Amino acid sequence: MSSKRIHAAWFGIHFFLITAVCLAGVFWLIAQGSTILPAICNEYARRGEIVATWCLGKEARGSNPIRRGIATYLHAAGIQAGYTFFAPNVPGHHRLSLELFYDDGRVEYESPRVRSRAAALRLESLLDRLAEERYEPVREALVKRLAFSVWREHPDVKKIRAVFGSVTPPGMTEFEHGKADTFQPMFSFDFSLRDEQKQ
Repeated sequence: MSSKRIHAAWFGIHFFLITAVCLAGVFWLIAQGSTILPAICNEYARRGEIVATWCLGKEARGSNPIRRGIATYLHAAGIQAGYTFFAPNVPGHHRLSLELFYDDGRVEYESPRVRSRAAALRLESLLDRLAEERYEPVREALVKRLAFSVWREHPDVKKIRAVFGSVTPPGMTEFEHGKADTFQPMFSFDFSLRDEQKQ
């Protein structure tokens, strides 16, 4: 067998696997009702997803050498997952809302401020990690530092309540009907800033 035929066969297999991975992801999205396609397409998409996953060996037992070989190649080539995380299927994220309490009874709402786009990206990454269980021991200290950065701009604030939660964007149908993001609080901390000053 000539090297050109080997390269052509390798390219064909590689391209076939990429196509199967992408189709499995697209069919999965359609089957979940995450697209603007009518609901009648969902059942056909489920069948298409089964065919695509069968081509990837995922319907075989975990100990099957063909399934393991395909999975190893997909991971080594970096093609084990499609690109279904792009819009309109944007994943949820997290937000930190700061409630500023003044002596006169006023309450203002702020968010941690950043000075650059790079800092904003780092803050988003930090907030997403704070939701993980392994960060629970340091959560309060990190949120406190973020709250104090806002307090510097509002020195007459008596107390800050930091509310952390997950933000879920609306689905396609909900978005079409004007529904906004949903904020689900996960935990909150109260900081009495004047007590901190005395220490």
